[in-house]
Amino acid sequence: MARLNLTLDGDTFTRLDRDARRAHKHVATLAREILTEGLARREAMARRRKLAEDYAAGRTDAKEALADLERGQLELLEE
Repeated sequence: MARLNLTLDGDTFTRLDRDARRAHKHVATLAREILTEGLARREAMARRRKLAEDYAAGRTDAKEALADLERGQLELLEE
């Protein structure tokens, strides 16, 4: 596992620390979870954006791309 040195403003750290305490987790653990969730959301949003662009452009395999996107969303729901 790689390490990351991250500087947060006081308000962000206070909120993160508060949420970590409520979840009975270490701050670093919660930060890692939040980053992982955020990255997954960004990737899903990029896929949706690409699908919308391709659909608007009349891409011939848009239906297949939509099916791939739907499978990915179902996988996220299972987690």
